[in-house]
Formats: sequence, C-alpha cells, structure tokens
Amino acid sequence: QVQLVESGGGLVQAGGSLRLSCAASGRTFESYAMGWFRQAPGKEREFVAAITWRAYNTYYADSVQGRFTISRDKAKNTVYLQMNNLKPGDTAVYYCASTTVRTIPPTDFRSWGQGTQVTVSS
Repeated sequence: QVQLVESGGGLVQAGGSLRLSCAASGRTFESYAMGWFRQAPGKEREFVAAITWRAYNTYYADSVQGRFTISRDKAKNTVYLQMNNLKPGDTAVYYCASTTVRTIPPTDFRSWGQGTQVTVSS
C-alpha cells in the first residue's frame, strides 16, 4: 500500500497561483499513476488531473485544462499540481491518490491522502 501526504494548500485571490505537492511512501513501486481530485462543500468528489509514473502521460478535467499542470519527480516520489489563474470555483479540498491498475486514462484509485484545503477568494 502507498501512503500519501498532500501539502501546499492555502488561501489565494482569484487569478493567483498555488502549487500542491503529494509525497508518496511505502510500496511506491506498485503505483502506476497518480491523480488529483477535489471536493467542494456539498458536491461530489471530482477528477482534476492524473499522471503516469513511467510514461509521463497526463490527463486533465476540462474545467482545469490550460490552467493546471500535473508533474512528477520520480526520484522524490512526489507529484505536483501547479494551479494558475485560480477561480473561486476551484475552492475545494484537494486529494491526491494512487492506482496500481493500468488503464488509459488511469482509474480505480485506491490509496488516498488526507487532503489539503484550497480557498480562492473573489
């Protein structure tokens, strides 16, 4: 199993930027891909972005395409989410997750972090 710890959340004004980090530990060699998800109050959790460890294939939700960038540092077992031009609608708890299932796009995320709050003020 993989343990995940997110960091980097905070309060930012609309139009600003934040970079989230997700540090993975444990059985990281089993992980095929990492993803970022978010959940706003009263809403269901939604997919934001994903990246495969080996091939560096990336996937994005339409709502963040062109504003968010997912990346990974294999040496550090860390995944990042660079968020630019943030909007109030991006306010949510952001979670990173890991999957061992090799699908395109990555699915079946089973290991989750505790989440980090991102708040965008207007």
